[in-house]
Order: sequence, then structure tokens, then C-alpha cells
Amino acid sequence: MKANTIRKLSFDEIFKRQPTLEELKKLQRVPVSVLVEDIRSMHNVGSIFRTSDGARIEHLYLTGFTAQPPRIEIDKTALGATDSVPWSYHKQSVDVVKQLKQKGINIVVLEHTSNSKNYFEADYSYPLCLVLGNEVEGVSQQLVEQADLAIEIPMLGIKQSLNVSVAYGIVIYHILGNYLKNHKFKLDING
Repeated sequence: MKANTIRKLSFDEIFKRQPTLEELKKLQRVPVSVLVEDIRSMHNVGSIFRTSDGARIEHLYLTGFTAQPPRIEIDKTALGATDSVPWSYHKQSVDVVKQLKQKGINIVVLEHTSNSKNYFEADYSYPLCLVLGNEVEGVSQQLVEQADLAIEIPMLGIKQSLNVSVAYGIVIYHILGNYLKNHKFKLDING
């Protein structure tokens, strides 16, 4: 019987697989933007930055009272991703969404609505902008009304939702996987 040849990579091996910040600037980005509306926790904002870096999203829109870098509380969880993710701040989220729609970008809200689909059953059209809402109130009704698609994560226990940064991680990687499966995309500097 053949022995298992799987081994854990060293930190140096993992680090060498990742692009530098300069190399990253030259790489193709996934045609997915993310808009966060009124996220109160700076730790959630930092986590969203870090996950956005991992998914190599096109742009992160911080809106409303969402905190923006530089902030120690954001940097603590972002771990440098505030430098690798293109981002901007806008007071009015609905203005950003209207501009994106004019550019032909599909608006996908992660929210419980009368027409929400399970995130893994939805048909995604790219380019798209995923909208995340406040930890308590969710996505505002104004943005829900602008949506081309509403998705939700099925909750099988007693709680109706997950932490916003956890929910984002689940959904963005599903959207990324869907995109990579169906489109040609240069993953790295050598590919």
C-alpha cells in the first residue's frame, strides 16, 4: 500500500506562490465588485478587505457610516489587504448602485427578500456587484429595490443569518468559483 505523500507547505513555499503587490497590479481581476452599506464593525470591514484580496475582486465600495482605512481596527484583520484591494468611500450607496447599473453591472444583494434564491442555485451574470448590508438591519430597502438578483444563505438552525464577513466569505467564493468554472481567467503571473 502506498504511503500518503501529502505534506503541509512551509510558510516560505506558500509565500512564494503569491504575487507581490506590484505583480498583483498587473493581474486580471475578477469582474466582481462589492458594496458594503453601513457596516458598523471595523473588524468586519477588515475581514471583508482580506477576503476581497483573496478573491481578487475588482473594487470594494465602502458606503454610509462604514469606517474606512486607515484605522487600526480595520488593519488588525485586513493584514495589508487595504493596500491590495482597490476601494473607495461614498456617502450615498444608492448613487453608487445607480452608476454601476448604468455601466451594465448586475446588482446582487445578499438579503432575505420575497424573491431571494439560495446563493448556490442562483444564475450569476457578470460583471456584477455584490451588496452587503448592516449587521442588524441588512441591506436597505432602497438598494433591494435596485437589485437584479437577491440571494440568501439557507439557515437551518434557529438563527436567521450569519456574521456579515462570514456570509461574505461563503458567497464571494461561490461566485468566484462559478466565474472561474465558466470563464477563461489568468490566475497567476505565470499562467
